[in-house]
Amino acid sequence: MHTAILTFDGYNELDSLIALGVLNRVPGARVSIASPTPRVTSMNGVTIDAAIGLEEACTADAVIIGSGRKTREVVEDPEIMAILKGLDPERHLLAAQCSGALVLAKLGLLDDVPACTDVTTKPWAVAAGVEVLNQPFFARGNLATAGGCLASTYLATWTIARLYGLDAATEAMDYVAPVSEKDDYVTRALRNVTPYLL
Repeated sequence: MHTAILTFDGYNELDSLIALGVLNRVPGARVSIASPTPRVTSMNGVTIDAAIGLEEACTADAVIIGSGRKTREVVEDPEIMAILKGLDPERHLLAAQCSGALVLAKLGLLDDVPACTDVTTKPWAVAAGVEVLNQPFFARGNLATAGGCLASTYLATWTIARLYGLDAATEAMDYVAPVSEKDDYVTRALRNVTPYLL
């Protein structure tokens, strides 16, 4: 199974890279940073290379849309959005972190689905017609959203549970959780995610 993490210039490291780290704890998983350019630089100056382009990302089994300072510019870029029209919740698991929800909204995928986002993005999401929930994670069918940088663990947990099963998600979260707090972290992640598993 292949998961692509859409990562744009100005990306938030906590969103893209935490999800990348948790997802890669699943043996045999393929997880790729996907960007419209070969290299992107984060909001804090961390430059990384993309493993794949957006076109290939649209063929992945799951796609996580990361957030960042330039998401509003991304959704106004006709070339990027034309490619992302290939994202379809009938064919992919689609998840969005914080301002990534604006991408799903622009694609028309949140017209009747409430979403989670961060406090900075909330007014923009509301202006885009999205019902914003005051909770860290929500999913309906093959669409999931999370709000707050560290809620990226919930997106990773949901994605792993949907692709590989709940046991794999539990093991991945247990692997990355702090020593002596593993039970607390795993329990919290599962409490937020399991109500939305099919």
